[in-house]
Amino acid sequence: MYDYEDLKKRMEGTLGALHKDLATLRTGRASPSLLDGIMVDAYGSMMPLNQVGTVNAPEARMLTIQVWDKGLVASVEKAIMNSNLGLNPSSDGQLLRIPMPDLTEERRKEMVKIGSGHAEKAKIAIRNIRRDGNESVKKMEKDGDISQDEMHHSTDEIQKLTDEYIKNVDSLFAEKEKDIMTV
Repeated sequence: MYDYEDLKKRMEGTLGALHKDLATLRTGRASPSLLDGIMVDAYGSMMPLNQVGTVNAPEARMLTIQVWDKGLVASVEKAIMNSNLGLNPSSDGQLLRIPMPDLTEERRKEMVKIGSGHAEKAKIAIRNIRRDGNESVKKMEKDGDISQDEMHHSTDEIQKLTDEYIKNVDSLFAEKEKDIMTV
């Protein structure tokens, strides 16, 4: 029998990845997850920002980063400025303050476009998982492990699961789009 739970788990993983991707998109509010994808040149290699300092959001329009090693403050600043997020950190010793500037209408639309791309990639991944499941079921029918009726029932179940997860992707993206476009 094909593994329905495995397909479900893989689709859930795709949804989790989309959630992370959307969290890195800027809304008007400060969120530590905004800086999750930033890599810092530290000790001769690239490291995630959260491995060289503590990121906090002390107020709605401000992020702070407490850099653990004073020698890395400049690298962290440079990484943030090169991140394409439109942020300008200012350092105060080992503490970086990052005020969240207002998003222009053009920048908001750009963020929505990026989010839409992330959502589309997630849908493609879910459809690929559906294809894998359907191929597995068809092979089982061809090998005589299941009847044709069982194969049709299984492909219908896989399609229902796919539709459910595509709907989840759409609602996740719609929620993020609303967050981005709300002034």
